[in-house]
Amino acid sequence: MSLNDKQQERYARHLTLKEIGEKGQETLLQSKVLVVGAGGLGSPAAFYLAAAGIGTIGLMDGDTVDLSNLQRQILHTTETIGEKKVNSAKTRLLALDPGITLNLYPFRLTPENAPDILAQYDFIIDATDNFESKFLIARACHKADKPYSHAGIKQFYGQTMTVHPGKTACYHCVFHEDGIPAAATPSGPIGALPGVIGSMQAIEAIKYLLTIGIPLTNTLLTYDSLSTEIRKVPVTQDSHCPICGTH
Repeated sequence: MSLNDKQQERYARHLTLKEIGEKGQETLLQSKVLVVGAGGLGSPAAFYLAAAGIGTIGLMDGDTVDLSNLQRQILHTTETIGEKKVNSAKTRLLALDPGITLNLYPFRLTPENAPDILAQYDFIIDATDNFESKFLIARACHKADKPYSHAGIKQFYGQTMTVHPGKTACYHCVFHEDGIPAAATPSGPIGALPGVIGSMQAIEAIKYLLTIGIPLTNTLLTYDSLSTEIRKVPVTQDSHCPICGTH
């Protein structure tokens, strides 16, 4: 495919980057990314993926928009309170770029539906807010051999890492299922925090799709917004990991 005149103008800043250029932009337009969770993390991730020209974006979330979401979930507005989050997100994303394709999944990811859905995508964004979903995504992506970006946020702190199944440390290698804390009353986060971390997830997806840069694999990036401290913590694949281990 070749870019039309409007695409040339829309993605002009990408075209000036030697790492992307016209060929890279064409690749993005043909790529497919699934965003699991259309809340705090999923909002900036999906927004910037759409702005970057990812041709097909899947949005999965079974929740509806609540007034308390608007402090951080920038895909949604006061007018869409009470709507399904995926429908609210669709309105915003198509207003940004009506040329992209959006696949909506107004329900949660399960072990049963994961294989068929994940098979349709090149990269997965884990933008969920609970441990159960994160471990499920880790297992499903490993079985489907799909790379994914994990992220988590709480209060003023965020973290993210990228996983290439079978090649790098996975989510379970770092966070063990038997150490899951009991559900507690949500604490924060400060509204702008998911914007930082979710944007990083979008960049990791784009880097993977274009095979550029150094992926955030075998590394947990942590961000403390109070001290503005960013750390990169090396992690290794656990040979006894129940998801990706060799023993």
